[in-house]
Parts: sequence; structure tokens; C-alpha cells
Amino acid sequence: MTQTQTQTQTLLSVTSLGHRGDGIATTPDGPVFVAGALPGEDVNAHISNGRATEITIVKPSPDRIAPICQHYDNCGGCSTQHLAEAPYLEWKRELVIRAFADRGIETKVAPVVPCEAQSRRRAVFTAARAGSTILLGYHEKASHRMVNISECPVLVPEIIAGLTGLRRLAFELMPKKGELRINVLSTTNGLDVAFEQADRKYEARFARLSQLAVELNLARLTINGETLLEARAPSLDMGGLLVSPPPAGFTQATLQAEEALCNLVLRGLGKPKKVADLFAGSGTFALRIARGASVHAVESNAPALKSLDKALRVPRGLKQVTIERRDLFRRPIMAADLEKFDAVVFDPPRAGAQAQVEQIALSKVPYVVAVSCNPATLARDLRILIDGGYTLQTVTPVDQFLFSPHIECVATLKRE
Repeated sequence: MTQTQTQTQTLLSVTSLGHRGDGIATTPDGPVFVAGALPGEDVNAHISNGRATEITIVKPSPDRIAPICQHYDNCGGCSTQHLAEAPYLEWKRELVIRAFADRGIETKVAPVVPCEAQSRRRAVFTAARAGSTILLGYHEKASHRMVNISECPVLVPEIIAGLTGLRRLAFELMPKKGELRINVLSTTNGLDVAFEQADRKYEARFARLSQLAVELNLARLTINGETLLEARAPSLDMGGLLVSPPPAGFTQATLQAEEALCNLVLRGLGKPKKVADLFAGSGTFALRIARGASVHAVESNAPALKSLDKALRVPRGLKQVTIERRDLFRRPIMAADLEKFDAVVFDPPRAGAQAQVEQIALSKVPYVVAVSCNPATLARDLRILIDGGYTLQTVTPVDQFLFSPHIECVATLKRE
């Protein structure tokens, strides 16, 4: 590390990339985080509270590339568009390796399954009023200011084509104070749009809003949890079955990543006759597993289970699928009750599944597949399973959060 004090700035040598995508320079006073810098770069910057400001790159990295989005310098949605693909994918793999190392887990981590641009099918936008103009997009990096987007190379073209229409709807729904939150999902039948925090007096504009939804050819329009119009059931193809997810409900961010995750899960389950799918959502894994094994799908979210139940009412030659609504954080399935399953798959929220994993570790279930979007809590849960006698077989990162510091991961385990 080279550090040379000038009258106004400090010369920093960036040596690594942090878990949020910031460059890190080591100094006698501790690490300094340098937003937008890459390993191997020298930068001039002011230092304040361990962060660099007013950054000027003196020596760029050969891995630096031009960002593909015009909003990149301000938008807080992406953090690593300036990093070439090979080192970008290796950085994401390293995020998993580091998280595992923190829990004392040494294992081979497979190369990252990559994500294509223009593939993300769901987005959460913010809308705000600026005079008579509606700003719609994302917040700036580390700021409450809005970036009014005209493009987003991460999202599928169908969502970008709908931005003008979303602004028209937002104009009708803006509260007098505060911001609007807009969940958009691209489905086989069109856009599924759900507004949250809308003006409570929107009921007086039902006719206008309905007309706009028809003009924009939306599949469904939901406002503050109430479905105003459903022209067509918004559907996602989950292994050959059409599932209509609840408004603003959880779905995998990209179709390609969903298919990759499902293939990894199916390979990791062995050849089971009966599988427990925990944190099952609307059936992303359950419906595919049910082609070869009976499934017990457990989920706490009632609308998600309703979507799964509705999909199962259409005959498709599946094995038996049973459904249970249950909060697995408060009421995990006990080890003795897991004994009837040949395999367990769990895909919890970012907080992980510690209480449930502790019961799995006490069971004799032969195969376990863990899916997670948080390497830190995944590593914690895997540590519990390993200490309980399971052997970690494979770990595969799947990148469905392009240019962001987030990474999905599938880990397979076997009880010898």
C-alpha cells in the first residue's frame, strides 16, 4: 500500500473488493472504502470516517470497463458495472468462499452460474413528486434523492417499455407527502403491477385508473393491497405449470436463475419418494419435484400457498402435493416428524433458517438441499448441519442479481 499525503488529498492503493462492491485500501489508520474503485488501482481522494470522497483514479485497473447504463454514476441499483465479467464472477464466488471461511467451512465452490443482461423480470421502483413532474426509478447511492430512470439494462425490455405508463399511474396515485412504492413483475400474460403507499383517496379515481390499466394492457393492477383490475391472471411457468403469484409476492428474480436453481435442487435430492419443501413460496421447487416424488410444501405466507393450491387444481400428472401453512421460525418441523422424508429442501429469507436447521441436524433425513440469497446465514446454517453429521457435497453460486453484491447459492448435503 502506498499512501502519500498531499495538501488536499491522499493517494490510496486499492488492494481488494469489499462485499458491497467498494474498493478497499489499507492504511495505517485502518481500511478505507473507495466507492467505484477496483483492486490494483491508485486513486486520489479525501478520507472521512473510513470512506473516500472526491475520488480521482490515477492508475486504472485493466479489469475496468465502461458501464453499460447511463445512470450508473448516480443510481444505487448497481455497484459493479465497471468490472469486467471474469473478475466480476470470481468476486461473487469469493463472497461465498469468505462467508464459509468465517464459519470454518472449507469446501470447493463451483464457478458462478452467470446472469444475462435484460433478464430480471421483477423490479421495485420508487416514485416521488418534483413539482409537476413524477420521478420514477431508484434512489441515488447512499442518498434519499431519486434517479429518474429512462433505461435499466438489468430489467427485461417489457418492464422498460412500461415506464411511461407507470409514471401516468403514479401521477394519479401519489400521496401528498412521501413516496410511492411500485412492484412490477413481467409475466406470461403481461405486467403485474402493485402500488403501495398510494393516496388513500384513490377510490375516487377508480374509473380513470381502470381505464389507464386497460390502455397500458396490464395483466393486473393492485393498489394498497386491493386488486383494482385483473384483465388476465398474471402467470409464471413453473416447470410446465402456470402459477399466478400474489400481488407483490416473492418470485425468483430471473427465469434463467430459477431454472438453474431448480436443476441444482433436483440433482441434490437423490432419488426420493417423499420430499419436504420448506419455505416453499408459491411452489417454485415443489411443482418440479412433484414430477417424480410426493411433496409436502410448507410456507407461512397464505397468499403464496393459495397460488400454489390453485395451480395444483389443474391436473398435470404430478405426484401428491400436500400443503401446510406454518411459521417455521416459530414452529419448526421437529426432527421426529422429518424422519418420514427422504429429502428436505429449504429456501428461507435472508435471515436464514436456524431454528429449522437445528431440527434437520437432529434428524436422519438422508439428503438436504439448502438454497439461500445470503452467504453469511447460509454458512451459519450449513455449520449446524455439518456439526450434526452431514457432509457438504456441492456448493454452487447462481448470479441472478446482476451487478449487485447479492448472490444466490445452492448447497447439497448428505448424511452418510
